[in-house]
Amino acid sequence: MSSRSLSRWVIVSVDNMRPKRIANLGLVIVAFHFVVTVVHSAAHMCLHIDMSLWQNVYIMLVIVVLPLLSACLLWRGARAGFLLLCGSMLGALLFGGYYHFLAAGMDNVSTLTPGAWARQFQITAVLLAITEAVGFLTGAVGALRK
Repeated sequence: MSSRSLSRWVIVSVDNMRPKRIANLGLVIVAFHFVVTVVHSAAHMCLHIDMSLWQNVYIMLVIVVLPLLSACLLWRGARAGFLLLCGSMLGALLFGGYYHFLAAGMDNVSTLTPGAWARQFQITAVLLAITEAVGFLTGAVGALRK
């Protein structure tokens, strides 16, 4: 199967999904994202990787509260849940992507010294990026559905 036919298949498959199925996918993504966030936060604490006040506020609002709020809206069948999922996951992906993979510092996965929680930190940082990218795409697809 060529990449062009694969991309057509993916587009047609997603386009044929019913909004309820897309909403259910969003709920699963938010739940998994929340669990990974809790484990990642524990790794932050155990490794003594502290965030500034504005970063903690951003994390609590954009990475924790808004995805959970989007899940509540999706559960109730509100279309706004897709927009909130899309926006919050994009905000989380940009924030985490920058601090975990681009910026120099203790929060970068490639600069951690080996330790008890270093591997969990690295794995959860990657899982967060994946769930946030999938969450963003799910929110976008759901919001763009007619």
